[in-house]
Amino acid sequence: MIEEIRLKIRRDEFELSRHAVNQSIIRRISLAEMREAVEGGEIIEDYPDDKYGPSCLILGMTAQGRPLHLLCSYPSRPLIKVITLYEPSPSLWSEFKVRR
Repeated sequence: MIEEIRLKIRRDEFELSRHAVNQSIIRRISLAEMREAVEGGEIIEDYPDDKYGPSCLILGMTAQGRPLHLLCSYPSRPLIKVITLYEPSPSLWSEFKVRR
């Protein structure tokens, strides 16, 4: 599934939720950083039964080594929806992969 997500991001077949746009501004996360994180990222949590539709949490690193989490819809949608994105807190995440 991560390869399908990467492909859609590369093709600009995605949209950001209003929340994701707000968070990217507040947290100073650029679209370039988001793309970098997805390109080398991995799915660390899967939510197939989410009430708003199947989604997954991706962990990836930017070119500068900044860890990012992206919550996005499954690639079965015509456009991937990035629901939120943020830099995970080390106090809440072990190696940015496992919730503490």
